[in-house]
Amino acid sequence: MRNAAATLAAALSLAAGATAARVCGTNSSSTYQWTVGDGRYDGADPGVDDSTATVSFSIMPTAGSGYSTFFECMGEWPEAWAGWYEGGDKLIWGDCIWAGNGPNSDTTVSFALDWKNRTMYVSHTFACSDIEGSEALAIGSTQLDLACAPATESSSESCTLNPSTPAPKAVISTRGGPAHASSGAAACTDDASLYQSWQLEQWTRRYALAPGTKTPSADTGPAFTLRNMANSDVFACAPGSPDAGANSALFSGACTWAGEGNSTSPTTAVFTFDPETDFLTITQTWICSDSPSYDAIGIGFVQATCTRAGDLLTCTSGPVWIGTDTP
Repeated sequence: MRNAAATLAAALSLAAGATAARVCGTNSSSTYQWTVGDGRYDGADPGVDDSTATVSFSIMPTAGSGYSTFFECMGEWPEAWAGWYEGGDKLIWGDCIWAGNGPNSDTTVSFALDWKNRTMYVSHTFACSDIEGSEALAIGSTQLDLACAPATESSSESCTLNPSTPAPKAVISTRGGPAHASSGAAACTDDASLYQSWQLEQWTRRYALAPGTKTPSADTGPAFTLRNMANSDVFACAPGSPDAGANSALFSGACTWAGEGNSTSPTTAVFTFDPETDFLTITQTWICSDSPSYDAIGIGFVQATCTRAGDLLTCTSGPVWIGTDTP
């Protein structure tokens, strides 16, 4: 869950408002640079059952952006996964929280970390100044130079950015292009050629948790709006019901078409949410008549800010971006 700093950041965001939208066409102005100012990795604690690895990075927009602000990126997962869901081929994406100092024109800032290859990915979404009503998605990556202390029987592996490396420690260049430019669901052949990702909006989850206890009750599961960043697909995702059997800890939910055009669009979306790990899995399926049907799957580590009224907690989040395969 997000800490108090996230709550402050959200309040400052509303008070300060966004700065002017940015050009997101194909010219050089659609390239943005970010500096990794600080970073840390801590492996699973060998003395704690089910301990997870934790990563945290501070990133700052640079290279003439005119911004004087930074974002805090944080994620956690089982150590053996190394940043990939269940150690497979799906990166785990997490959001980066705006610190609240200085102007910010990004709707979302997100990151993923391929720990085995020491590769950090950064994405951000923002409104386009050159295409009215459209948003842009920009993605980039960099190799991290880290200094690590190996794990022992009593301590976990820990790493920080290499202090001997001259500043800046790492620079990530992202390139943006317009999204949501189409007016309705695209054909299967069109969508198949695009990088699929989503923006989660209006995230809400409610559950009861008595002070001093660790297990929630009366959990609704999450509800949110799902907006595809490659086209104009929009879904309203309802609170999920707990799965039966072995996956009883997971919530599964369906998403109803809420975009423009006919509600019988040839694409559907579903999700699962693990309340113990805060992992959300998005699956969008294209039911094709002109080509084989296919799925796009994304994994997000979704943090939220919770307010308490007695034993009832209401958890909400600003927009969160979730990607799919390695960009």
